[in-house]
Amino acid sequence: MQQLNKALLKSGFGFPSDVSVQDYPEHLPERILQFGEGNFLRAFVDWMIHLLNKEKLFNGRVVAVQPIKEGLAKKINEQDGLYTLFLRGLNQGVSKEEKEIISSISRCLNPYTEWESYLKCAEAPLMEYIISNTTEAGIVFEPEERVVNQCPNSFPAKLTEYLYHRYCHFKGDPSKGMVVIPCELIDRNGDNLKKAVLQYAEHWKLPAEFCRWVGESNQFLNTLVDRVVTGYPKEEIEQISDYLGYEDSLVDTGELFHLWVIEGPAQLANRLPFDKIGLNVIWTNDMTPYRTRKVRILNGAHTSSVPAAFLYGLDTVGEMLEHAVMGKFVRQIVYDEIVPSIGYDKNMLVDFADSVIERFQNPYIHHYLLSILLNSSSKFKARVLPSILDYKKRNHMLPKKLVFSLAALISVYKNGKCDVVGMQATRGKGAFTMKDDIWALEFFETTWAEFDGSTQGAHEVAMRVLSNTRLWGEDLNLIEGLTDLVGTYLHQITSTGIKDTVAELLK
Repeated sequence: MQQLNKALLKSGFGFPSDVSVQDYPEHLPERILQFGEGNFLRAFVDWMIHLLNKEKLFNGRVVAVQPIKEGLAKKINEQDGLYTLFLRGLNQGVSKEEKEIISSISRCLNPYTEWESYLKCAEAPLMEYIISNTTEAGIVFEPEERVVNQCPNSFPAKLTEYLYHRYCHFKGDPSKGMVVIPCELIDRNGDNLKKAVLQYAEHWKLPAEFCRWVGESNQFLNTLVDRVVTGYPKEEIEQISDYLGYEDSLVDTGELFHLWVIEGPAQLANRLPFDKIGLNVIWTNDMTPYRTRKVRILNGAHTSSVPAAFLYGLDTVGEMLEHAVMGKFVRQIVYDEIVPSIGYDKNMLVDFADSVIERFQNPYIHHYLLSILLNSSSKFKARVLPSILDYKKRNHMLPKKLVFSLAALISVYKNGKCDVVGMQATRGKGAFTMKDDIWALEFFETTWAEFDGSTQGAHEVAMRVLSNTRLWGEDLNLIEGLTDLVGTYLHQITSTGIKDTVAELLK
């Protein structure tokens, strides 16, 4: 079986009729430097650039940069940047699958072994965009000394070296500044990346004129990205290879839904005309409403519904949505309590909530509840607590199901014992390992150790948990009625069980 590469594409190989194939665009110039060669960017940004190229609306290619010493550069270059992308999910309730050979990547560099080639990219006059996805921990300033002709460790340090080389090569020409569009999942990612670059410039004592050029001639945009990318389909690859008729070691998979919110000027939207081909890319001067919507509805729905569903005995998000009881519970939390807590246009919120519910039902994605429970205490503080507080402000009463979700989360830790791996705990279905910050796990173990099974004991657990300012950033006992309601739900869960408690809540 032949390997997917440029020669195979040019040979007129008999690709399956439902796989979209484009001519290999080797004549197009390299216009994007991309930090990150992993599954997400290849199923998101590179897919979008590929679609723009097909319509002759961008006419440029991507140079991917491997951000760490070990990566996919060798495999990507062996396949001439080509790979097959499968997008699968529900579209208005109907299963749909799209298949395409993506050709937007020209090559991939390993800067640890190809430092000169990496810097040479800065000398290309047509290079104008920088994209990145180096994980949330990637945009940080970690002091390290500058060694000439040697690749630094952090992503912002690599970017600083690139920009400084470009500044020197073009003698500070303002027109040769870059448009930097990070995709890391942190708030104000562009602002934070710019700050880190300037910190390196100061730490390395680079010229003040360079710092001004970074600030005035380069644009660092804040963004929000949203698409579940499931990556290389290891369990299906033999079946997929037989269907395709060729080998592809870079097959990528993801959901149909995609959203890219970019906080930037309107003229950039014209230079990157994603809207002209129907992509869900939003250019805005304020991305706050979109970030709030995603965190509170998408992430919040996960975080608030999963503890109860997991204790109920369910294992995946799809199973939760299809369940007669827990499916109803999730929908009521989203539409009756989370959406009304957010002070933005209701139609925008409901449309997004509808897409979230459909995405949760995607039969191609098996999202395990236990993995969502990872670091639950910090997730609850960021994703669900604001909805509880804002709902109470707007409606002068507590949202019962969201408060119940807090009690369910606390109950997940009941009878747990900490060890070097995490917390060993049990539910009706059996044992499991809970992962969280060790101090949080130890706190819950100690708190539940004093529980005597009584109503008073449940309220004491609630009071102690809600008073932990390290968990919540404030003393939640000060919120009128919250301690009593959490305590009541804790007693019901521990005495009558999660199933009866949920049934009573949904009446």
